[in-house]
Amino acid sequence: MANITLKQLRYFEALARHGHFGRAAEASSISQPALSTQIRELEANLGVLLFERGPRQVRLTPFGEDFAIRVRDILQRVDELDDLARIAQGGLSGRLRIGVIPTVAPYLVTTMIASLTGAWPGLDVHVRETMTPRLIDEIARGSLDTAIVALPVSEPALVETPLFTEPFVLVRPEAERGRPMPERERLHEMRLLLLEEGHCFRDQALSFCDMPAAAGRHGLDASTLSTLVRMVGAGIGVTLLPEMAVAAETRGAPVVVGRFPAPEPERTLGLVWRRTTPLAAQLQRVAEVLGAAMGARGRAET
Repeated sequence: MANITLKQLRYFEALARHGHFGRAAEASSISQPALSTQIRELEANLGVLLFERGPRQVRLTPFGEDFAIRVRDILQRVDELDDLARIAQGGLSGRLRIGVIPTVAPYLVTTMIASLTGAWPGLDVHVRETMTPRLIDEIARGSLDTAIVALPVSEPALVETPLFTEPFVLVRPEAERGRPMPERERLHEMRLLLLEEGHCFRDQALSFCDMPAAAGRHGLDASTLSTLVRMVGAGIGVTLLPEMAVAAETRGAPVVVGRFPAPEPERTLGLVWRRTTPLAAQLQRVAEVLGAAMGARGRAET
């Protein structure tokens, strides 16, 4: 038991998370044989198997599942030691790992980095763009310090701080220019094009239209807002866009953009972080800086 190393625990956590030696080795930036050796040594030190090996994947044994819970807690506490050192140095410096959802990153990431490095010149900002469930998981595991997501996320272990609110607009084909804006109830009758499942913006659009999740499936879901606008321009259907994306995505496209009457559909973007992080006070200040900079930029883009 005395020979267990922190490196072995990190490799164990990667394998538990990926369930595959190759993917875990790639994520850990080591070779697959080296990872396998470290896992075998860890199991030998413990005197019990942590994984069931299969031809295509590995899975945790019952003991491995209990072990994983404690290992994740240990690794999180170790990562927080680095945060404590950064606080002791004064202010916010070094690396800040921040996640951003895909319906925000293309439009505001430049403003985000500029505002953060302007407020903290010594800050090294690392950006991770992916969907909300992955961001939440990576914050919980300690691989991200914070993330910009649509609120609420309703995770008890996370602090949520609103940054700004923005409305959604309706994008229709150019042929509909001059026609009145359809009422929300009429969107049921139209082919509403949406982002693929997993994007929170998809769920928000369906909620505004009072449509169940299955109602939005026409076999035409897209992975980006750019693709949605091009599909609308081709006359396939209509879509909703967040206000910040309008200028970038509709420039030159054969579409018409319309605003809904009040109360407009909208989303609130916010910053989330672990309740236990030593960086809580610094991240609150980060939220204030980002809220001012990104909210102003988002409104200016329309």
